[in-house]
Amino acid sequence: MPFLEFNNITKRFPGVLALDGVSVAIERGTCHALIGENGAGKSTLGKILAGVYTADSGELRLDGRIIYPTTPLVAREYGIAMVHQELAFCPNLTVAENLCLGDLPRGVLGWVDRKALCERASEMLAAIHADIDPATIIGALSTGQEQLVQIAAAVGTGAQVIVMDEPTSSLSAGETRELFRLVRNLKSRGITMIYVSHRMEELFALCDDITVLRDGRHVSTGRIADTTPAKVVAQMIGRELRVQQPRHSAQAPGEVRLQVNGLSHPRRFKEINFQVRSGEIVGLAGLVGAGRSEVAQAVLGLDAQATGQVVVRGKLLPASSIKAALAAGVGLVPEDRKRQGLVLGLKCRENTSLAALPLLTCLGWVKRKHENELVHRFARRLRVKAPSMETGVAALSGGNQQKIALAKWLARDCSVLMVDEPTRGIDVGAKAEIYQVLDELACEGRAILMISSELPELLGLCTRILVMREGRIVGEVARADFSEARLMGLMSGVAAE
Repeated sequence: MPFLEFNNITKRFPGVLALDGVSVAIERGTCHALIGENGAGKSTLGKILAGVYTADSGELRLDGRIIYPTTPLVAREYGIAMVHQELAFCPNLTVAENLCLGDLPRGVLGWVDRKALCERASEMLAAIHADIDPATIIGALSTGQEQLVQIAAAVGTGAQVIVMDEPTSSLSAGETRELFRLVRNLKSRGITMIYVSHRMEELFALCDDITVLRDGRHVSTGRIADTTPAKVVAQMIGRELRVQQPRHSAQAPGEVRLQVNGLSHPRRFKEINFQVRSGEIVGLAGLVGAGRSEVAQAVLGLDAQATGQVVVRGKLLPASSIKAALAAGVGLVPEDRKRQGLVLGLKCRENTSLAALPLLTCLGWVKRKHENELVHRFARRLRVKAPSMETGVAALSGGNQQKIALAKWLARDCSVLMVDEPTRGIDVGAKAEIYQVLDELACEGRAILMISSELPELLGLCTRILVMREGRIVGEVARADFSEARLMGLMSGVAAE
């Protein structure tokens, strides 16, 4: 008998059938992969098990008995916990307070026992070898550290079933290796895991079985040893995914659109020099903390302490002036779509047109007809899956939110576009679509600076790649010389270049 069963689970949201009669059986003590395109229903299925959502119909069985996890607290009583893709903490509370929020230790008079609180939090963090001070305010942690705290919270409750929704999306390579070690350790202790991820290499390295969902329906479940990444992709998107040589790489680059000279920051980066020509996609590679995102933010004028020159189409921009950068046609799709790329309280339409509002207004009024035409054009181009463009952007899947964040800058018609981790948390089908759009933009003569932690992404799409290490550019690799080994050597500093 399976340890965990989803039987004919159906879930509807306004205008969307998220899950349509999905049935999956999962064995005890295994790591079960759950994969599908954005909007396929993966996260929804996990959230129903974790008590975040309630199914409209169907039943859940745990160890042979029907369960009703109507809230996360009820789910925890059943021994079910979830590590969310989008982190859910109280940012103004400490790590210890967040970890123990549902069960605060109290003294004789009912006051919170601070010593016991920190001791319990320290034990939870130690269980996953996370070197984080329990007294630290959550809002002061990096995204990767927040992810580790969330994993500690799931493990520390003594859960027998843990749903991990894109757990490595914000982790460094070292943190990811530690997570893999932890997952294998949990499996050896008989804990059952549902592992939601778009990263094939993770699934095939960690998981025992794999379930594929498409458009809210169950496609297949089987042993991961009996399939291949190519077969899984074909099941996910309903077709074979063909990797093509980017068309822009066959064209000669044009004029210099972006020139950066001696860009420096007292602590983050030093003497950054590079240029991006029209028709180029220039990659920026480096390990976490190398300073890549900080350089892009400084180019856009977001860093008041940055010194050096930023020249766009031959014009020197005033120091630290985001207004001047925007006026010169520079745009940035940031790494963190939730905090920096979108306004979650607004609709898809409003987010898409936000950066282009100066082009859509007359005497302070938005020309609604022009706005709708612009918004729907880019929604079609990026294949945004939403009930309508009047839907709140917070209701979309992570991948479709990322498409909206990109559409916002495409709508502004930037001549220099910087994209920071443009496909983080996006399935392989949507990745291919975004790659195609970036390639088309380069063919149209845009100058694109692309920051990515995924080397295959850079190798497949870029004209050339700049490598950063410890705040400096340490090398440039032309397309003819591309290799993962060479890039990793430059990134880590172990190769003699």
